[in-house]
Amino acid sequence: MVATAATSSFFPVTSSSPDSGAKGNKLGGGPANLGGLKSKHASGGLQVKANAQAPPKINGTSVSTSAESLKHEADSPSPAPRTFINQLPDWSMLLAAVTTIFLAAEKQWMMLDWKPRRPDMLMDPFGIGKIVQDGLVFRENFSIRSYEIGADRTASIETVMNHLQETALNHVKNAGLLGDGFGSTPEMCKRNLIWVVTRMQVVVDRYPTWGDVVQVDTWVSASGKNGMRRDWLLRDCKTGEILTRASSVWVMMNKVTRRLSKIPEEVRGEIGSYFVDSAPILEEDNRKLPKLDDNTADYIRKGLSPRWGDLDVNQHVNNVKYIGWILESAPQPILESHELSAMTLEYRRECGKDSVLQSLTAVSGADIGNLAHSGHVECKHLLRLEDGAEIVRGRTEWRPKRVNNFGTLNHVPAESA
Repeated sequence: MVATAATSSFFPVTSSSPDSGAKGNKLGGGPANLGGLKSKHASGGLQVKANAQAPPKINGTSVSTSAESLKHEADSPSPAPRTFINQLPDWSMLLAAVTTIFLAAEKQWMMLDWKPRRPDMLMDPFGIGKIVQDGLVFRENFSIRSYEIGADRTASIETVMNHLQETALNHVKNAGLLGDGFGSTPEMCKRNLIWVVTRMQVVVDRYPTWGDVVQVDTWVSASGKNGMRRDWLLRDCKTGEILTRASSVWVMMNKVTRRLSKIPEEVRGEIGSYFVDSAPILEEDNRKLPKLDDNTADYIRKGLSPRWGDLDVNQHVNNVKYIGWILESAPQPILESHELSAMTLEYRRECGKDSVLQSLTAVSGADIGNLAHSGHVECKHLLRLEDGAEIVRGRTEWRPKRVNNFGTLNHVPAESA
């Protein structure tokens, strides 16, 4: 009776006639099943027990008693109170999913060759270069950087010369002739031989500016019995316009004795197949370069000395550095109103890290007091040691600068407020 009352308080039950219990016993063939409670005869009288294996059913659905519900609630941890924060989605999982999708899409995008093929687009403008024209000409592209231009917003003559020199060395490297020296072939390295320049001639039609991509072609030819000539042609990559032409003569020197040497037959066999049978790209300027002294020079700059960074791997001053020293004595009015259009240099000897030099310049065919308004100007130069030994003789030609975008010569806009 107690169990029946407790069950009926939670679940509605229908009333039955007194005969229903007997009828249930008769039909079931055993003890009556009273709402999940089962009666069992025991020695101590009638004992009632909850059946844990068979939960009660109402209309075919299993239900639990209040005791079981209370026990289950006591054993289970109580959930955290629902707030705005714990109802948000897991953003880290969402971000990871978005990142994965983006990376997969980017990979597929890069694999697609969707870019249009335009003739004015360079496929690899800054590559190491390549050998063209039946393996006789080496071609390399350079981008003019912001630190390679000067106050005129154009590349300096030193920048142009450095690109020419870099192309020459890469030519030797790509041809498979580079030993462990600076531009020396394997046979030259065995004999301690290096290349030194004796003459350089350059004509500049136009200087490139920041952001321009220039294309440099270079090739070599024989020069007499024991010399090599190297020519360069520098163009604007976009327009094909010729910007600079240069020609040079090189001879071999023993880097231990510092004496000039003939080209050994073994070395000639290495480089002979790369010689081009062609005339120099520039007509040779055969005018004699005069020697200047304190009486014939108009401008003298003293106390020039190389720094450690001016030396190359052969422990002598890089030939491009000599150009900068020569221009140290060029008059300031010419530098401001003119640009260098042509240059011829004769290298007579090298200088070391402890040398102290003097730069001498003489201006020809112009009024020195009115250089800023002169037309084309020619200068003669001498770079010498303090004891008078000649390092480089030279001649430079200058033309008036073009009017720039600001409508005046050499006008650098003031910094905006």
